[in-house]
Amino acid sequence: MKGGQLLDDGHDAVFTPDWPIDVRRILSRDRRGTGDPTLRMAEDGVWRTTSTPDGPATVRLSGGATAVRVEAWGPGADWAGATAARWLGAEDCVDGFDAAAHPLVERLHRSTPWLRLGSTGRVWDALLPAVLEQKVTGIEAHRTWRELLRLAGEPAPGPAPEGMRVLPSPERVLAVTDWQWHACGLDGARRRALRAVASVASRLEVTEMRDHEDDCALLRRRLQSVPGIGVWTAAEVVQRALGCPDEVSVGDYHLKNLVGWSLAGRKTDDAGMLELLEPWRGHRQRVVRLLGIGGSMPPKRGPRMAPTNYRGF
Repeated sequence: MKGGQLLDDGHDAVFTPDWPIDVRRILSRDRRGTGDPTLRMAEDGVWRTTSTPDGPATVRLSGGATAVRVEAWGPGADWAGATAARWLGAEDCVDGFDAAAHPLVERLHRSTPWLRLGSTGRVWDALLPAVLEQKVTGIEAHRTWRELLRLAGEPAPGPAPEGMRVLPSPERVLAVTDWQWHACGLDGARRRALRAVASVASRLEVTEMRDHEDDCALLRRRLQSVPGIGVWTAAEVVQRALGCPDEVSVGDYHLKNLVGWSLAGRKTDDAGMLELLEPWRGHRQRVVRLLGIGGSMPPKRGPRMAPTNYRGF
């Protein structure tokens, strides 16, 4: 960060990266559908809400490839503003990554100099939507996410675009009644998992980064000790909260076939996916992100997984 100063009620600074940055493309992975109330792509920049140790905050990121203006409002403005560079990948390290191990990976790595693996430092912000995404379609998870934010989220502080919200606190989630969850479209299994993680959320936050690899492993173990949280959900949270470059979402419905088809021209299972990614151990998540940008999926011939309307039960 450079040129940091306070707004009347917040934070204002400029981040000058040492790589050609693309804020919209970097943060688009964290957007839960085009109507996500916590992340908005607007003409005047990218708006994002977040929880912080000091309270909720709204952040606006604007500018170009060489300088990003970071403005933040709310009780957590200083914390969020100082952390925003991490969202964009300022702490990501590509040392030891051999893109030349596969021609497609090498081509994608060369054509996406903006790609860095970001980290938010906020476990709860990644965990709540990840639980909602367990074993359902993206359309269904995004709909439930929007309904929950409208029901229990706080209005975004500062001059945020209309309709933006801050995700509800663990305490607010625990206060949501069964009939309200039903109205949001949440089934019993995910409801129980969400209540379980909300009850221990404060113990899951990473308050101080020590060794990156050890922190990722520790958080993964903590998450998987909570009933209803498996390897997929833990991986999704570790990727976003800590930016772990080696974390792979084993158990994902589509990922194994993206990796298999892109790297070997065939469908595969989770074991086969990990075998194909083995040459990049230490950077397997980086390869997955590259394939998500320019890889390919096998032709669709079977029926698609249809959303389930739990509100109709």
